[in-house]
Amino acid sequence: MITPLPLAGIRIVEFSHMVMGPTCGLVLADLGAEVIKIEPPGKGDRTRYLTSSGTGFFPAFSRNKKSVQLDTDDADDIETLKRLIDTADVLLENFRPGGLEAKGLGYAALSARNPRLIYLSLKGYLPGPYENRTALDEVVQMQSGLAYMTGPPGRPLRAGAPVNDMMGGMFGAIAIMGALRQREATGRGQHLQSGLFENAAFLVSTAMLQQAMTGQDPTPMPAGRRAWGVYDVFNTKDGEQIFIGVVTERQWEIFLRELNEPALDNPDYATNTDRAKRRETLIPLVQTLLIKHDVAALEAMCEKAGLPFSRIARPWDLFEDPHLKASGGLLPITLPDGQPCTVPALPITFGGERLTVRLPLPTPGQHDAEILGPLRAEAPGAAE
Repeated sequence: MITPLPLAGIRIVEFSHMVMGPTCGLVLADLGAEVIKIEPPGKGDRTRYLTSSGTGFFPAFSRNKKSVQLDTDDADDIETLKRLIDTADVLLENFRPGGLEAKGLGYAALSARNPRLIYLSLKGYLPGPYENRTALDEVVQMQSGLAYMTGPPGRPLRAGAPVNDMMGGMFGAIAIMGALRQREATGRGQHLQSGLFENAAFLVSTAMLQQAMTGQDPTPMPAGRRAWGVYDVFNTKDGEQIFIGVVTERQWEIFLRELNEPALDNPDYATNTDRAKRRETLIPLVQTLLIKHDVAALEAMCEKAGLPFSRIARPWDLFEDPHLKASGGLLPITLPDGQPCTVPALPITFGGERLTVRLPLPTPGQHDAEILGPLRAEAPGAAE
């Protein structure tokens, strides 16, 4: 066990739902902070009850958190909430611009009570002409060109995961840790923001600079000219698919040796530049050679030879991934229906150790008595 955890002793109040805010809170909670999730009375956060592609949102991002229920339309609950925030180091929120300010819960009002408070707003856009627009992960993928680069020409396609929401939350957590460090010097908190659109722009920065440096518009990834000759997905004899990359001259020598197919020993393919220029003929040729082999044989060949490879997996295949299982990369959780399951850990180690589950997924308001009870007892006029 990692002792002490990096953020032990830091109290965070999380006003969030869906993905961006919960991801931020998750990173901080796994790192040891006490993260208190504020949920509305009754059934709690509506993210708990999403279906279809949203079904996994709550269990993916809610471990190691505590839950309390407060009604932000109730004056007494607002006062209790303010007393809770007085005890906090950080507040994070991902609601519409101005939503919390209208309830007296904006940065200016709360920092006047608690000058050490770090207040993170996770928004669709940072301040500027777009700041009052409503954004979604899919919106900013379209707006930034990420969808253009992901899909085939003329068919923009969002990525198969909420990449901007999750990365936007991660950048928010980075900002919080930076602000905690600054607070050690200044004694004061500050208002931070993390933007969904700006995150998407960051993701496409390499494509932007490719265009700037070459004067040529990059083509979408599915149709783009690769910088390497063999860098593709291939079908195998047993009906599987495998990606193989051959990205250096040394790797090409190894690939030729291991595959032992004379058709590839051709001066037209002598250098990586030659191979990249002739992908239209090279890739079909390699396909005719690889389809002679089962996927397991190709995996064994590539692993032995040190070549980059992977069979094409589905996300749920990772439940049985031997590396994740052996390395502590899957954390045990219990789903809301009582079913045991696992979820990927943060992809980091401290001294060789992985961050673990300390608290299970909370039920709505599970920690009301522990956290809100003492605060309510302090309220003016409370029974003695």
